[in-house]
Amino acid sequence: MQESGLPKLVRHYIKHVLIGFLASAVFVVMLLAFNIGNLWHLISTSPVGLLAVLMLWIFNGIVFAGVQFGISIMCMSDDDDDTPGGGLRAPVREYAPVRIPVSKPRRML
Repeated sequence: MQESGLPKLVRHYIKHVLIGFLASAVFVVMLLAFNIGNLWHLISTSPVGLLAVLMLWIFNGIVFAGVQFGISIMCMSDDDDDTPGGGLRAPVREYAPVRIPVSKPRRML
């Protein structure tokens, strides 16, 4: 049985973007329910209140989806972090200051 034609990364992206927009919807509903900054009154008495809610949801959705996808990608890991890493432990060289003679600058007329 064949899965959908989308690559795994695209399916992963769409899934987490939808989660981000769902989180944005919950956030906007909570903003309105708790009347933060008297937002419910502003939206309910304005003739373009629905447009304001739609814009609030979409713009917050873009941010939440980006954060959600970024976190999901950063949490993906094939290796375990139990092994020591960080490259070679080369000794640190100490440098000593060296005097460099500088001639007196010429004056420009």
